[in-house]
Amino acid sequence: MQVQEIPHVAILPTPGMGHLIPIVELAKRLACHHNFLVTLLIPTDGSPIKPQKAVLEALPNSISSIFLTPVSLDDLPVDVAIETRISLTLTRSLPALRDSLKVLTESTRLVVLVVDLFGTDAFDVAKEFGVPSYLFYSTTAMDLSLIFYLPELDETYSCEYRDLPEPVKLPGCVPIHGTDLEDPIQDRKSEAYKGMLQMAKQYPLAAGIMVNSFLDLEPGCFKALMEGKEGRPPVYPVGPLVQSSSDHGVYDSECLRWLDKQPNNSVLFVSFGSGGTLSREQLHELASGLEMSGQRFLWVVRSPHEKAANANYFSVQSIKDPSPFLPEGFLERTRGVGLVVPSWAPQVQILKHASTGGFLTHCGWNSTLESIVHGVPLIAWPLYAEQRMNSVLLADDLKVASRVKVNGNGLVGHKDIANYARGVIEGEEGKLLRSKMKEVKNAAERAFSEDGSSAKSLAEVAQIWKSTHKD
Repeated sequence: MQVQEIPHVAILPTPGMGHLIPIVELAKRLACHHNFLVTLLIPTDGSPIKPQKAVLEALPNSISSIFLTPVSLDDLPVDVAIETRISLTLTRSLPALRDSLKVLTESTRLVVLVVDLFGTDAFDVAKEFGVPSYLFYSTTAMDLSLIFYLPELDETYSCEYRDLPEPVKLPGCVPIHGTDLEDPIQDRKSEAYKGMLQMAKQYPLAAGIMVNSFLDLEPGCFKALMEGKEGRPPVYPVGPLVQSSSDHGVYDSECLRWLDKQPNNSVLFVSFGSGGTLSREQLHELASGLEMSGQRFLWVVRSPHEKAANANYFSVQSIKDPSPFLPEGFLERTRGVGLVVPSWAPQVQILKHASTGGFLTHCGWNSTLESIVHGVPLIAWPLYAEQRMNSVLLADDLKVASRVKVNGNGLVGHKDIANYARGVIEGEEGKLLRSKMKEVKNAAERAFSEDGSSAKSLAEVAQIWKSTHKD
């Protein structure tokens, strides 16, 4: 069998659109700017969902994708942590990964296996084939810093981190209260926590770590990570890797036509991402708050989730008619001022639209980077995963977001929501947030300019991959 001469990169994303999207953007940069061939090896516990297919079908010919043999998770409890589901999907896919890597090493010039943040169990499989493993960290440098610090935290404290009397001080980062640390480490007896601790001990085995953030966004944190401790892999800021478009030919854009009719910077975009849902009671408070604010809004509504803030991470919930979940008469009373869209909207096009003046967001990192790239100030309403940490970075450090406060009933009240909406769209606070966000937007543009920090960083990685492979 003749082996291709063009260097080939295998990339292993873990399940969920939030993980696939930045990996795809990385693949596109490697293929289009650095002349690699790329194969995405995608673990799954079932059939690919429509948004996944749409993203993959739009890829250039130099990027191929293979769905690994589906694994069963039927033996897991219903309430198992999402991080455990993700990790187990990957672990149970390792035999199929081995088969795919065997074919790739025999038929291509395979130079590296790139795995995302939950993919460390694949390091050993890559080692079998003499292929180096790199980690693609799809969220913040701050969160990566926490993972490196976790074994030390674990040894130092016996209490739950939410009960720590003082904030956690990660090198180069703003202090973070224990309650704001990411979800999987909030219960130290859980399988999710043990999994995170195990991951933290495997991270130093990576040949390098690429982070979907950029130097000017988290300068202190990157400086600390890049100086690093002995035994840690080199860290490369390669972000912001974001979609240039979120419209994959499905769903015509009624909302974009509606936005065309609104004044500049006048609309609050409200969306909690593909995995974020609210309780019915919170949904009512949000609706009442938007109505009370008198501000224009474009709201992507999902059906409520009664038990917790996070929903099924793997699929996009679909509802055709949101009205049964909203206060009676709400849609009629807000007609013309607001637009309610069920389940999905072309987020990138909405954020880049001149009429969009603010974004009420769950602080998922993909959504956050999209708003940064388009200069839209934020109302931070974190729900799950590392989103509370992201909101600390956005509100306390970068000053591009106001963060919601939860009342004694565990809800964000409608009067407060009205104030946040008014503040970001027409208040003095909104002007300050918009001004700071413009600075961050300009820094994001510089990162991928010809001599930008992220462009140089990714070029350095590409050169290492091309030069270290033994023919």
